[in-house]
Amino acid sequence: MKYAIVEFALQYQQQVIDLILPIQQKEFNLPITLDDQPDLKTIGSVYQKGYGNFWVALSGKNVVGTIALIDFGNWQSALRKMFVHPKHRGKDAGVAQLLMDELIAWCTKKNVKEIYLGTIDSMHAAHRFYIKNSFTEIQKEDLPKSFPLVRVDNRFFSLKF
Repeated sequence: MKYAIVEFALQYQQQVIDLILPIQQKEFNLPITLDDQPDLKTIGSVYQKGYGNFWVALSGKNVVGTIALIDFGNWQSALRKMFVHPKHRGKDAGVAQLLMDELIAWCTKKNVKEIYLGTIDSMHAAHRFYIKNSFTEIQKEDLPKSFPLVRVDNRFFSLKF
């Protein structure tokens, strides 16, 4: 299957919400709603500013993956909203890697020096994926003071360029 990685546009907003919420709620049993994530209703103004951005993976016209970057100053950024539809996961599909490659290329082009991310204990495949992509696990207290924490996150990683 062929995929395209494109920058978020408003036409994808509902598909992004419809992809992310079921993964959070049903797959990972997180007690999180759309109202808990107002950024999903205002993706452009939250993510697409400074050195931040938001990308979607498309299979035809369908959003099958997302990844986002928040610029929080000092050439540092936070990786957010990395989700891939279950039918498009895995090494063979390569959607997650395409999304990560796009984000890292963006960071290199924009001269971002560090990427940080938070995740939860139960996302084991994600942890392996981040480590495979040269991220290092760090302690919460090692996060920059300005890192935008998400209340449910309890595992943290960083990548320095």
